[in-house]
Amino acid sequence: MVRETSTSTTRQTQANQYKADALVFNVAGLLGEPIGSVRDISVSSPPLDLGPDLTQSRDVEGDLRLTRTNRGLLVSGRLQTAIEVTCARCLREFELPVDIELEDEALPSIDLVSGQPADVEAEPDVLRLTDHHELDLEGEVRDAVVLAEPMAPVCREDCPGLCLVCGRELASGPHDHQDDEIDPRLEALRGILDEQGRG
Repeated sequence: MVRETSTSTTRQTQANQYKADALVFNVAGLLGEPIGSVRDISVSSPPLDLGPDLTQSRDVEGDLRLTRTNRGLLVSGRLQTAIEVTCARCLREFELPVDIELEDEALPSIDLVSGQPADVEAEPDVLRLTDHHELDLEGEVRDAVVLAEPMAPVCREDCPGLCLVCGRELASGPHDHQDDEIDPRLEALRGILDEQGRG
């Protein structure tokens, strides 16, 4: 029986079903099987490095299906993770779930018959396997997570934001201040909140 392995660890659980703790998979065995052959993979991978401005707060988890096609592999599945963001209204940090849908064809970089480099320039934007017949999804997942970050995230749709006088979260309790007590530094914030309320 052919066993697929990832760059770190992939464990077979049942026939054609595997568990992986990374987003890089050795698919040489699957490429050697008939068209229509399938590998189902349960993924649980550590958070990726998203750079200094974005933090992934959960592992990447989900299920993938790799199907042998006449040209390479069809990669489909759904992954979940989460990122840490700051509410645009109350400035509180919260965890935002991210769902990633994958539906793509991955083509070899090396011709499976001749062993020569494939003509990658003919389809420059297609997902490619590595020269070692590995499927590397780290870039795909990283791009999807970064694009999922909203421009103005809110912790909840009805978040009331901050008090314009004392700066406390309005959700923390009632506030009763005179208009002339408003801190001038918070006037700009009031204008933004008023525009959001009218929108």
